[in-house]
Amino acid sequence: MVFFCILILASLFVSCEKDDICVEGDTPLLVIRFYDAVDTTAVKSVANLRIIGIGIGVPVNTFTDRSTRDSVALPLRVDEGSTSFLIIRSSAGEEGAETGNTDTLQFNYSTNEVFISRACGFVANYEQLQDSLVSDSDNWIQDITIVNPSVNSQLEAHVKIFH
Repeated sequence: MVFFCILILASLFVSCEKDDICVEGDTPLLVIRFYDAVDTTAVKSVANLRIIGIGIGVPVNTFTDRSTRDSVALPLRVDEGSTSFLIIRSSAGEEGAETGNTDTLQFNYSTNEVFISRACGFVANYEQLQDSLVSDSDNWIQDITIVNPSVNSQLEAHVKIFH
């Protein structure tokens, strides 16, 4: 009987493990704020904004598609050193027949994986952020400024886009 009780107690201790709940770690999103090109300190919303990840083919799901926004948070690819987006102002029309003004923007960066905990595992932080706007005859984006080249938090903007 004593052996049986010891066996039950031992199995309880072996089967118990610390609760691993991840509360402190997610890969941060790139935060972009939109500003007026004339008054560069004034935040300026973009009407009917749609952002499509090139290579993904669908609008990003981090904000409501075709909404009016003065800022957005976008996911960057962790498996490559660049991510490209179609950024569409005044988006309208059916899929495949976009009538808004589309600009193509690419972000280049290096990825730095950081171990958070056993529950969270690794998160990716991005360093040395750089932008590249494809020039066309009708760019609505007039200028871009990287205000924080390290993407390791979502508490403040990393990029200012002037339009």
